[in-house]
Amino acid sequence: MGIAELGHTGLHVEDLDVMRDFYARVLGLTVTDEAPELGASFLSSRPDVEHHEIVLAKGRTAPRDVKLINQISWRVDDLPSLQSLYRAILDYGSPIRMVITHGNAIGVYFSDPEGNPNEIYWQTGIDVPQPFGKPIDLTLTPEEVVAENERLIAADGPAH
Repeated sequence: MGIAELGHTGLHVEDLDVMRDFYARVLGLTVTDEAPELGASFLSSRPDVEHHEIVLAKGRTAPRDVKLINQISWRVDDLPSLQSLYRAILDYGSPIRMVITHGNAIGVYFSDPEGNPNEIYWQTGIDVPQPFGKPIDLTLTPEEVVAENERLIAADGPAH
């Protein structure tokens, strides 16, 4: 008995159209359903497996400077996907909080149009004690990023 996995989360939003566009067009999620009468959109990164992983629903009442969530994290399957999404987020103009390696994952921390913190990350497959965080340049080639990640891990000491 126990939880198998997180199925989905929901966000109250001010502007459903802008937020749906960001999560669909910039992050590449699929809109799987709409509920106009409820003011909600359902989106998934893998609609063949999970109907929705995030629900965007009208009704946000908190000011944007109020911290409601720590972050929403999205995993990608490979480094080129991370780099492509990083460029899309930059092109959109979303604020980037940081681009770092945790050794075991490389992540881009950014805000959606209403200021909700998000992360996209790629798991490197390397066991690195946490916390570990060093800035890394995702404009390098994938091979250079992997080499830089390994150099940063080695400079900080051995993994367990």
